Amino acid sequence: MTTVNTITEEQSATVSPGQRLQATMAAARVGFTWFGVRKTLTPAQKAQAAEAFGAEDHYLSAAKKLLDTHCQGFQAVTAVRNSILAYWWGMSLPYPEPGIRLVRQYSIEPFNQHMTEMRQEFIEAVEALDRQLPDLKEDARRQLGELYNPSDYPPSLRDLFTVEWDFPSVEPPDYLLQLNPRLYEQQRQLMVSRFEEAVKMAEQAFAEEFGKLVAHLTERLTGADDGKPKVFRDSVVGNLQEFFERFRSLNVRSNEELDRLVETAQRALRGVAPQDLRDSQGLRQQIVARLGSLQSSLDALLVDRPRRRILRPSGQEEGT
Repeated sequence: MTTVNTITEEQSATVSPGQRLQATMAAARVGFTWFGVRKTLTPAQKAQAAEAFGAEDHYLSAAKKLLDTHCQGFQAVTAVRNSILAYWWGMSLPYPEPGIRLVRQYSIEPFNQHMTEMRQEFIEAVEALDRQLPDLKEDARRQLGELYNPSDYPPSLRDLFTVEWDFPSVEPPDYLLQLNPRLYEQQRQLMVSRFEEAVKMAEQAFAEEFGKLVAHLTERLTGADDGKPKVFRDSVVGNLQEFFERFRSLNVRSNEELDRLVETAQRALRGVAPQDLRDSQGLRQQIVARLGSLQSSLDALLVDRPRRRILRPSGQEEGT
């Protein structure tokens, strides 16, 4: 776990957003072991497939699917994994190092407790999938025909789907200060720059998400389908309310303009329920007028911002 010094309320007003982030956050990493459900065909199988198309086998890439990923058991395991990732991402901020995000230091204990509970749910879903393995193998045997090979399948799936998390240090080790003070200082400066970059990444991520939510709500409140007001789900408003709460808890106060825009939208929607917007055309127009003025300001925040590619824990790239 990252060890950092806290800052007082008076110091908070004078330090940089990066220093504030460094003093109040800890690094958290979540990773999964995931059984690969596809396997590359053997050279002989690939040559046979290429022959059927009159193709050269070295120009062909082919793989077989070992399990039906649309089965209920596999979908359940995937759903728990997605819930874990959504929880981790929802309570954390981005960090320049792949696979690492920043959580509030005071959130470490509830984070660890909730992750422990979700891991148990994940284990139970994997065990349920494991009980289906004989049926899944039989189904694969029918579907794959001559490509089926029983040695492709493990005796059990229980140890092939796992979730782990830890709190890695993102600071230079103390012993380096004794061994090589100059190198230690270089690493310390690198750490400072990474936290400053993390501030920019968080600011941009908030601005992009906020802009999409505002644009979506505005689009739902304007115009009509077949002469009637567009239908929108409660989640259109609920997602913005959740964003306000997350922004309040994770905001590092790095951009006064973004703070102002979020506060303006929050005031506009305070006390407004989805049904109120369905019932009142006047209220819809009022909300649209208030939110419409935010869009150009949000667009200006995102103009010419560099985009950094980071890796999600699942290995998918994300532009931020």
